[in-house]
Amino acid sequence: MKAVFFSIAIILCPLLLVGCSTETMVLLDEEISKVNISKSKGFGEMNEDIILTFNDTKSLETFEKAITTAVKQSGKVNVSDPEYDIMVAYKSEKGALPTHALHLWLGMENEKSIFTYMMDETAYYTSPEMTNKLRKLILSDENS
Repeated sequence: MKAVFFSIAIILCPLLLVGCSTETMVLLDEEISKVNISKSKGFGEMNEDIILTFNDTKSLETFEKAITTAVKQSGKVNVSDPEYDIMVAYKSEKGALPTHALHLWLGMENEKSIFTYMMDETAYYTSPEMTNKLRKLILSDENS
């Protein structure tokens, strides 16, 4: 009986460790004040011609969850230029905090989207559910 338990433990432990090592995107541990969006001019550049600004609690929570739950994929992003530039600004009583600059490839409905940090080619994929929420926010406001 001990041998069976030990054999199962040897098989499951590495699987659990691999499952726990999922890397996600990171934002500052500060409250987000707004998210600005612009049409991207290309990888590594940040277009400051803002087309959308989100500062309501529900939208900010959606963006924060989409970004912080996006899972790192091995290798570098191998797709066309990003569609959107995302600028995450923070509230702070301590003074100015840096803005997180991200690129976004917005997936089609029920597909994954891709985030990268502006100067990094590492891809982070959202869930299809988060893509649907992002599409609802970005595309409905963009077309208003």
